[in-house]
Amino acid sequence: MHRKKHLPEKTCTVCGRPFAWRRKWARDWDEVRYCSERCRRHKHQATEANAR
Repeated sequence: MHRKKHLPEKTCTVCGRPFAWRRKWARDWDEVRYCSERCRRHKHQATEANAR
């Protein structure tokens, strides 16, 4: 059985939630900034809210 407790984590730049490494991100882990497709789509709204 595999456990996720030893995987690296990052914090999403949009929602602020922590997310763990996924196999599909193996080649691009350094560039991954969003926990989900939904957060990636809403990245502009989050930067506008932080600017205010």
